[in-house]
Amino acid sequence: MSALILPYRGILPRISPQAWLAPNATVAGDVEIAAGANLWFGVIVRGDVAPVYIGENTNLQDGTVVHVSGRRPPTRIGASVTIGHMALIHACTLEDRSFVGMKACICDGVVVETGAMVAAGAVVPPNKRIPTGQLWAGNPARYLRALTAEERAYIERLPASYVEHAREYAE
Repeated sequence: MSALILPYRGILPRISPQAWLAPNATVAGDVEIAAGANLWFGVIVRGDVAPVYIGENTNLQDGTVVHVSGRRPPTRIGASVTIGHMALIHACTLEDRSFVGMKACICDGVVVETGAMVAAGAVVPPNKRIPTGQLWAGNPARYLRALTAEERAYIERLPASYVEHAREYAE
């Protein structure tokens, strides 16, 4: 059993053979997924009106939805990014080694910088920039505080554990 991979307007997703997609993940259209990326159960990535890029060793956890907007640039998710369960990622940029918590909503034009964290359940309004080393939380999301050393270390180590977990599922 494999993930549902669909073309849109003749464009088929480009998925590294070293990526892992859960059997019920769905990827459609102009989507590029790099080596080591892992898309968990129920993830949907739809690159229909603009492209989606997902970097190396990035994990999209169960139930996450990634989409784009025809009025915006591509959705770009960098390398070693962690996206928690049931997050909504829409027409935004998540830089390398950023973190988005469970059920967070990242709206159009948002940039989550390298080493920044969006808390579980946060709703980041359009065009906000979450700076490196900061934790944003709430609805609408606002700066909460600087990340602790433990949180920074967690952001750094979590992607590798998901790559290993995906390897175990692939076997």
